[in-house]
Amino acid sequence: MREAIERAVPHGRTDNGGAGDRGAWHDLPPRIKNLWKEHLDAGYERIGAKFPKLGRGNALNHLGTLGTGNHFIEVCLDEAGRVWIMLHSGSRGVGNRFGQFFIELAKQDMRTHHIDLPDKDLAYLSEGTSHFTDYIEAVSWAQSYARLNRQAMMERVVDAVRSAPGIPPFTAEVEVVNCHHNYVQQEHHYGKDVWLTRKGAVRAGKDDLGIIPGSMGARSFIVRGKGNKESFETCSHGAGRAMSRGEAKRRFTIEDHAHATAGVECRKDKDVIDETPMAYKDIDAVMAAQADLVEIVHTLKQVVCVKG
Repeated sequence: MREAIERAVPHGRTDNGGAGDRGAWHDLPPRIKNLWKEHLDAGYERIGAKFPKLGRGNALNHLGTLGTGNHFIEVCLDEAGRVWIMLHSGSRGVGNRFGQFFIELAKQDMRTHHIDLPDKDLAYLSEGTSHFTDYIEAVSWAQSYARLNRQAMMERVVDAVRSAPGIPPFTAEVEVVNCHHNYVQQEHHYGKDVWLTRKGAVRAGKDDLGIIPGSMGARSFIVRGKGNKESFETCSHGAGRAMSRGEAKRRFTIEDHAHATAGVECRKDKDVIDETPMAYKDIDAVMAAQADLVEIVHTLKQVVCVKG
């Protein structure tokens, strides 16, 4: 099953993300072409026409592919033995490229308008200016890209699981949970319309369904938001790292990783040591700390894990 998923979804990173990148398409499937044409092409052209630097890149060939680092595709079982397919990926490189561009633009605006800040990284784009409007258009496009990226991957993963030997026929129609993290949107809080950024966090409005993943060897959770106003109706996105990637590689061995992921069909080589479960915080402690933000609907345990 893992091999079928790995064949169905490009993953990993080579060639610095360039044309020969292992994690990109080399022969674009028709479905990916259609998603791009119907939902993304016009916006990308519009953004690139205004800012040519943003129109360069490999965004089309990365649509429907799995990012690196903590991005994953998993097949899980819940507390009743039902099967869930869960994945985590975003806007690939294009969202980061957009973000870095507008951060530098904000710093330029501060210099242009002689605004003195205690730290240059506090630079901002003022609402109502053309650059703010341009940023909102670009970030909204990137968030649409991320959503479609997950949709395209999920379609291919479901088909891949169906094709695995020994898997009986099934329909995937019970429940779908799709949530952004690391994103911005306009919301109403404390009597005001505000632009809210959730970094390492997801929306947990009243009755909103969300996903809080653990690690390669830990439990994950489907949750329902409680709409806690003091958190701006927000909860954590996941366990979060307990140490840097470099520290994890220095501290843990392949044997440590294999023991921590026992019972999970996944990679157990030196290149995933930085993602080993011990590199992350205790997900049960994280869930206990936000009991006033969400309630647990389902508890998931992975049986197959594919890492980018």
